[in-house]
Amino acid sequence: MAQSDDMFGDDDYPAYTMGRAAEITGASQDFLRRLGEAKLIVPIRSGGGHRRYSKYQLRLAARAREMVDEGIALEAACRIIILEDQLEEALRQNEEHQRRLNSAD
Repeated sequence: MAQSDDMFGDDDYPAYTMGRAAEITGASQDFLRRLGEAKLIVPIRSGGGHRRYSKYQLRLAARAREMVDEGIALEAACRIIILEDQLEEALRQNEEHQRRLNSAD
């Protein structure tokens, strides 16, 4: 059972069905499909071909829904989120690099 708990604690584990993902994010299933078409989130397909979403993907979907609700076009919202995500990763890597440099001194 501990292994199952570990998987559900993993932000990248595709634990959520499309219906549950829509419920959690407050978005429609069609909206989630459109996010997939826009390449913001690409769900994993189960053995039966059903879409499965991770916690990380649900956070992106919720952010996109908020932006679209504020009047931002879906494509623009997706691009903004992708750029924000890339910036966050670059800052994280820079911070890690700085820590390594400082520990080498």
